[in-house]
Amino acid sequence: MKTWGTILSITALSGALLSGCASSTDKPAGGAATPADKAPAKTAAALVPEKQLVVAGNGSTVEQLMKDEIFKKFNQKYPDVKLTYVSGVSTEIVAKVKAQKASPQIDVTVIEGGEQEGGRVEGLWEPLSDQSIPNMKKVNADLKVKDNSGVAVNYTPMGISYNAEIVKAKGLPIPTSWNDLAKPEMKGNLTIAEISSNFGRSALIMLAYANGGSENSMDPGFEKFKTMAGYMPTFAKSSAQLQQDLQNKTAAYTTWTQARSLVQKDAGLNLEFVVPKEGTNLVPNVATIVKGAKDPNAAQLFIDFLLSDEVQVLYGQKLYYNPAVPVTLPKDIADKLNFDRSKVVKLDLEAVGKNTSQWLDRFNKEVAPKVGK
Repeated sequence: MKTWGTILSITALSGALLSGCASSTDKPAGGAATPADKAPAKTAAALVPEKQLVVAGNGSTVEQLMKDEIFKKFNQKYPDVKLTYVSGVSTEIVAKVKAQKASPQIDVTVIEGGEQEGGRVEGLWEPLSDQSIPNMKKVNADLKVKDNSGVAVNYTPMGISYNAEIVKAKGLPIPTSWNDLAKPEMKGNLTIAEISSNFGRSALIMLAYANGGSENSMDPGFEKFKTMAGYMPTFAKSSAQLQQDLQNKTAAYTTWTQARSLVQKDAGLNLEFVVPKEGTNLVPNVATIVKGAKDPNAAQLFIDFLLSDEVQVLYGQKLYYNPAVPVTLPKDIADKLNFDRSKVVKLDLEAVGKNTSQWLDRFNKEVAPKVGK
């Protein structure tokens, strides 16, 4: 049964995603033309792909799925397109696109929503059209990206993961609140990413919300982070380090996404995932076409393919991402992806993107010096 109901109730996310999502009639940043200012977009059927396509996105399991399955399936439809994958974290990819602005070397990016919004403000993306990417029409309105500067291809909630085995053995608390991360019992049992990572930044923002603040009032979050810094020998510089800390059992708790937690549980870690009582922010992965991309036709066809039922099901089955379009998933997968959508906190991505550099400076000056003290 193809439905929003028992499988993935995306319509229940009404108002849940970020105010960075807006009407496609808005004028893009940097003076970029909207689709209305340009000649009408070609239909997908009229697009003839170029002979190559360069896609940039996250590494690890995301890269593996892209190379091992998605690329191969795309080449079954378009065998003459040579596909190249550039892996990196979202912030690195945006920085690379910006550095290559005069001569783009990347055609498509698939990056997290906050970083995509930052790139939109910088004028890095081409506006997308559902004429040439018809599967965009299936994406729920609450997942729409501002100025149609990209399209969400999946999403996942943020929360707290904990090693149930260690927590039970040590008599540690099962977390129910973001504020539990600052409890004294966390000392020596916590690993958190730096706020240059979305995992750390989201925890900072949600700790602000849990204590009366927001992305526009971050003092409460920074105060909690100062306490947490004293519980750890260092802040993790990557998701790989978070994973290692959990695998070697030097930490029992971390903050990251439901998708990451479920993937690691499948890999053998005894992890449980909690959406704290104060709420969760959603992390959409957004596909964009780089402004001035050398292979725009192949790029549009590839993004449309990412939104196909076939790939959307793969995202759910292989990486535990919630699909961006209504698709039928096996019941066991749908059950694992279910979470209380009433707890979704609507963040202002534009404010997050605007303030991140200031938060990084403050983190380095006020939080980092308190590590291990």
